[in-house]
Amino acid sequence: MIVCIVCNFVAAVAWEAGKPLVIEEVEVAPPQAMEVRVKILFTSLCHTDVYFWEAKINPEAPLDKVCVLSCGISTGLGATLNVAKPRKGSTVAIFGLGAVGLAAAEGARIAGASRIIGIDLNPNRIEEAKKFGVTEFLNPKDYDKPIQQISIHMFIDTCLRCPRVIAEMTDGGVDRSVECTGNFNAMISAFECVHDGWGVAVLVGVPSRDDAFKTHPMNVLNERTLKGTFFGNFKPRTDLPSVIEMYMNKKLEVEKFITHEVTFSEINKAFDLMLSGAGLRCIIRMDG
Repeated sequence: MIVCIVCNFVAAVAWEAGKPLVIEEVEVAPPQAMEVRVKILFTSLCHTDVYFWEAKINPEAPLDKVCVLSCGISTGLGATLNVAKPRKGSTVAIFGLGAVGLAAAEGARIAGASRIIGIDLNPNRIEEAKKFGVTEFLNPKDYDKPIQQISIHMFIDTCLRCPRVIAEMTDGGVDRSVECTGNFNAMISAFECVHDGWGVAVLVGVPSRDDAFKTHPMNVLNERTLKGTFFGNFKPRTDLPSVIEMYMNKKLEVEKFITHEVTFSEINKAFDLMLSGAGLRCIIRMDG
């Protein structure tokens, strides 16, 4: 039987970003299940090492705020800024105004969109959405014709009303759309509501396994563009520091997303808040 023990090794430790590495002895725990300890005999440096050495998260960033950037908010924000890439003065439609959709709207606001149209079945989202730059609100249930003419299970019937209504509102369609519901009919509407020739639709929501995306081939031939994204095309290790800097420079307003705070012992309450849709993001304090 092999007995693994705690070992001491010499390591080069980066205690501060951009400061010289410190050679010191560190204690390394023995491997756990499904782990091995690897002895490195030789290595070399590349500029990626320098990047990680310099690009640490801003130590002044409040962790009880920037912790919300780890998933949905960065996904929505990046879907707009990195994938849709609206120009200043653009018109943008956001399908679904939960935390991800509102982050997409925040991205459109940061990009300087002149009109941000929010589409959601919940009228209670209206006032909250305005804080994120949404200028107009559409509830598909209020229209008899398609929302791309003007879409989650009610989106199955009502989503298809969206494109024509949006086209009428925007003189032919929006410049960019971001779909954040995961409903395949909303995805179709998001694609069909963008303008011929230059419109770009970005799919963020994850559909069910058996869903199928169907649209007329002319919608593609007319030079609409359809894109998808995971995590908003951000690379977590290299790009999150820049997102945090957007917050630190007051360009990105993170506080708007934080609606509740609980202690670790109340974690089930946090799940209840999320599943009920009662809030956007709940901070969990691990010391409670």
